[in-house]
Amino acid sequence: MMQILRWSAGRVMSALITLLGVSVLIFVAIRLMPGSYEDIILGPLASAEERQLLAEAYGLDQPIFVQYFAWIGQVLTGELGTSYVTQSSVSGEMLERIPVTATLTIMAMAVTLLVGVPLGIWTGVRSGAKQGGAVGRVVSSIGISVPEFVLGSIVIFVFSQFSLGLKVGGFASIGTGFWPTFQALLLPALVLSVFCVAATARTTRDAVMGVLVEPHITAAVARGETTRHIVRHHVLRNAGIPILTLLGTITAYLLGGAVIIETLFNLPGLGSFMVTGLGRRDFAVVQATVLFAAAVFVVLSLVLDLITSALDPRVAVTGKAGS
Repeated sequence: MMQILRWSAGRVMSALITLLGVSVLIFVAIRLMPGSYEDIILGPLASAEERQLLAEAYGLDQPIFVQYFAWIGQVLTGELGTSYVTQSSVSGEMLERIPVTATLTIMAMAVTLLVGVPLGIWTGVRSGAKQGGAVGRVVSSIGISVPEFVLGSIVIFVFSQFSLGLKVGGFASIGTGFWPTFQALLLPALVLSVFCVAATARTTRDAVMGVLVEPHITAAVARGETTRHIVRHHVLRNAGIPILTLLGTITAYLLGGAVIIETLFNLPGLGSFMVTGLGRRDFAVVQATVLFAAAVFVVLSLVLDLITSALDPRVAVTGKAGS
């Protein structure tokens, strides 16, 4: 028990150190990009005096470590800063956009769970068959290899040119009701779920095939147990950890903001918010969105590690977590 507690405490400390490292990297990286905030706002013809006044107004003339500690102090108090462009609270703008990204994530994950996991189980069980196994492998390979921006562009073109029951664009806010929001997010969620389904199916297939060669599965077959019973009571329990780890990673990625899809479909979520802030060199927006995405990923990974150690105490003993 003490070993598990020590391992859990170490994972929490590792998560905090990771977030600290991410905050330093994003803070420095965005300031090393070509084109400063003064260049974007004032243009190339602005005088040196005008640039200096703008830098002083936002504290950009201070040494970078002074700027960093001032920002971290705000973050620790729950304030993510003020947008340089809109002059509004970044926290407030993110709270308005999180429901969009969260709804998109839920819809994409629902498709992933309903399609990816059963497809992976079916492919893994039928891996030795002439049909089924090959079909699943082809579907997974295509889904993983096709870039999201290519698939998204094709979907936008097709549904813009032909009346297929769903329209592209015209996002309806969450407050307008479930059905308008569902219609607006269905196509982006389906496009976003293609890679998630393919990756989940591939991981599930590999995990199932790995369990099927274990001696206890051979013993279950020798006892005359049905295939369904073996899969439900023996295979899924042992193959669940890598599947759970991948699903948690996918969820963290989606909640952090599906940048490409939100930009393509013009959705007011966290991903498009970050892209807009990056183009404007709005340091406060980019820092906040990246740190939020990293925090979601780290926290979900930590929770998954703790769940994994509870399901399989050997994880804590060996020091190897699923994620």
